[in-house]
Parts: sequence; structure tokens; C-alpha cells
Amino acid sequence: MVKLPVIDSKKLIKILQSLNFTLDHSTGSHFIFYNPLTKKRAVVPCHNKDLLKGTLISILKEAGISKEDFKKFLI
Repeated sequence: MVKLPVIDSKKLIKILQSLNFTLDHSTGSHFIFYNPLTKKRAVVPCHNKDLLKGTLISILKEAGISKEDFKKFLI
């Protein structure tokens, strides 16, 4: 089982953008990213703190990214 690191929303946004996700729109403090290739969306809360583990897992599942693939972008 892959253990996910603690990251903040800015780092997650950079990873999503490297995976061809583009900013679709924002609603309050949440940014909605869209990938035109996979037709997937990802909603990222942009607060000034680290993302909770459950929130990160939920965002990855919503975006269609496996935990193993996600770990490759952290190195």
C-alpha cells in the first residue's frame, strides 16, 4: 500500500497542471480543473494549510489518478 505524503493545494495544482489539467473556473476558494483528454474534473480547495489525507484521496479518485502515479510526480 502506498503512503501518501502531506502536501498543500499549491503543489497539488502544479501536479494536476503537469497532467494536462487546466483551470476551468473557480468558485470561492475552490478551483475546478478539467482534463480535456480524459474528460475528468478535479476540485481543489485552496486554503492556506495542508490538504487532509481523505481530501487528497478524494481528489485523486475524482481526477482518475492512482496513488502510485501520484507518487511518481512527487520525486
